Amino acid sequence: MRLFDLIAVFIVMAAGFGYLNFRLLKLPTTIGLMALSLLFSLSLFVLGAFVPAVAQQTRSVIEQFDFNQVLLHGMLAFLLFAGALHIDLGDLARHKEPIALLATVGVLLSTLIVGVLMWGVFALLGFKLRFIDCLLFGALISPTDPIAVLSLLKKIGAPKTLEVQIAGESLFNDGIGVVLFMGLLEVATGGNDFDIGHFAFLFMREAVGGAVFGLAIGLVAYRMLKSVDNYQVEILLSLALVWGGSALADALHMSAPIAMVVAGLLIGNQGRSFAMSKRTTNHLDLFWELVDEGLNAVLFVAIGMELLVLTFTASYLGAGVLAVVIVLVARLVSVGLPVWLLRRSERFDPSMVPILVWGGLRGGISVALALSLPPEAAGDGVPRREVILATTYVVVVFSILVQGLTVGTMTRRWVGRSPRPIEALKDEEGKHH
Repeated sequence: MRLFDLIAVFIVMAAGFGYLNFRLLKLPTTIGLMALSLLFSLSLFVLGAFVPAVAQQTRSVIEQFDFNQVLLHGMLAFLLFAGALHIDLGDLARHKEPIALLATVGVLLSTLIVGVLMWGVFALLGFKLRFIDCLLFGALISPTDPIAVLSLLKKIGAPKTLEVQIAGESLFNDGIGVVLFMGLLEVATGGNDFDIGHFAFLFMREAVGGAVFGLAIGLVAYRMLKSVDNYQVEILLSLALVWGGSALADALHMSAPIAMVVAGLLIGNQGRSFAMSKRTTNHLDLFWELVDEGLNAVLFVAIGMELLVLTFTASYLGAGVLAVVIVLVARLVSVGLPVWLLRRSERFDPSMVPILVWGGLRGGISVALALSLPPEAAGDGVPRREVILATTYVVVVFSILVQGLTVGTMTRRWVGRSPRPIEALKDEEGKHH
């Protein structure tokens, strides 16, 4: 099947499922799309028992969709840039301490906790995974995905503080998590011992280099935007910034996700204030909102359809169920520690910890990173890739469907219990604007 045909299939499915969700289920878009695609995948499994050719043909189509390549080296740059465009630097600066700690210390701590505990779980279930393999699972499952939860928080009128912390953390921990995963993967597949110096070099090149690179290309784009007043040209420049910039960052072995977050923040703040007219700003926002919604629709349909190409056994499902508990425990600790460190900060409400824990959804990045594990990792007869991929999928499905559907209700209830009620938080936020 041609690439054009493959893209057409996913877009048609996303549009069809989106229509059904809007008319029938009325769930948050991303959750509804994934639920319907999972249901469609399961129906194909059942149909395959009677008409094997149908299941085989569908499976062959899905296998041609390189989820890892499409997301990590394509869609992710667009999604992060679109998200960063709407983050106010002033809000981000006011909450820089918790966001920085959650995106760095939180990811590292979560990776270690999940790695250690899952090492014991996998051994208990008879899977002889190496400790480095378990750390890889910890690294790929630690980054959070706010796509589904942010819209819910806005609908119920959650404090802006909570929105900024979740959005800011997720924008940066995606890049940090990918860099950490790539470093661990190099150790796991290279046969070399862990070298802290080499790992630090990789981190600096990917993370710091990516941030500097994003700032540089963002400034170039800013200068160009400032010199023209034509929304068609300016939208095209923003598109070139993301597409060309992420491709160049990959070629230079720098973190494209981090680069796009920095570039998006620059264009969304400085560019919006000093380089674009109101007309251009409106068109730019509408364009990137459409890109964001469209790509997210395809992404969550793809997550649901990936079920067709995965291998599941009772042991794999058992590992996945235990991993759900462990990931939530790790999230609690990795959020709780920064809260404890910032317990005297007036801008961080400890009562929001349960919401940050339950609202820390896992999504496409985790699945894409798991799919990037090389098949040769099973060269000694241990199905490491299959085990990690199936476990990851169970955690992601639980996260999006269960946590995503209940985080709104939980937020309403928990904010009401807060010693600093929602109205007080909003009043406090208003004083800073």
